[in-house]
Amino acid sequence: MPQDSAWRTRRMVSLVAMVVVNLIPLIGVLLWGWDVGSLVVLYWSENLILGAYTIVKILAVSPVGGLFSSLFFLVHYGGFCAVHGVFVLALATDTEPAFLEGDPWPLWLVFVQLLIGVIAQVLAMAPPEWLIAFVALAISHGLSLLFNYFMNGEYRNQTVKALMGAPYKRIVVLHVAIILGAFGVSALGSPLPLLVLLVGLKLGLDLVLHNREHQTRPEDELSSS
Repeated sequence: MPQDSAWRTRRMVSLVAMVVVNLIPLIGVLLWGWDVGSLVVLYWSENLILGAYTIVKILAVSPVGGLFSSLFFLVHYGGFCAVHGVFVLALATDTEPAFLEGDPWPLWLVFVQLLIGVIAQVLAMAPPEWLIAFVALAISHGLSLLFNYFMNGEYRNQTVKALMGAPYKRIVVLHVAIILGAFGVSALGSPLPLLVLLVGLKLGLDLVLHNREHQTRPEDELSSS
């Protein structure tokens, strides 16, 4: 069936892109001298990409009503990523981030201030190769958005509420495992085999999450409901 074949092809392209992009940190470890801090900060920054694409998904499902939901998600998820980022930077640099000094912005804007500060420090410490990995991750998730969400029709079965909650679930599953692994690597002095194992752990979890999210055609979900 041609339509089924096209669905599988698009799904496979996004899967291959994800695997290839997740191998870039392995190159960073083997050739560019990346340590555990570089890996964890890169994996944290991937959450920003997911958040941006989540807003695109929300607006695609609900162009008008999704505006308020997108704004709420931007503030809430941005604050969540900011607090998470402070923790990650502390692990990566072993120092208190400089942007925590000074007067906080009023009310919930403090989370926006925190997120801007985390991003600024990440960009300041990021080598050129790190930025290549970040852009590659953005392209990979963009391909998945295009092929799976739009072309394969996943948007037809989505709700704003489900879309807003999805990135949090991914962070909990993926980053708890990564951070626990990172602590183990740091405790042993960041030996190369364990850094490679950490990259493999991230890739394996991404494969599981990707297959779980995109394993069923939207048409099949509609027919079974």
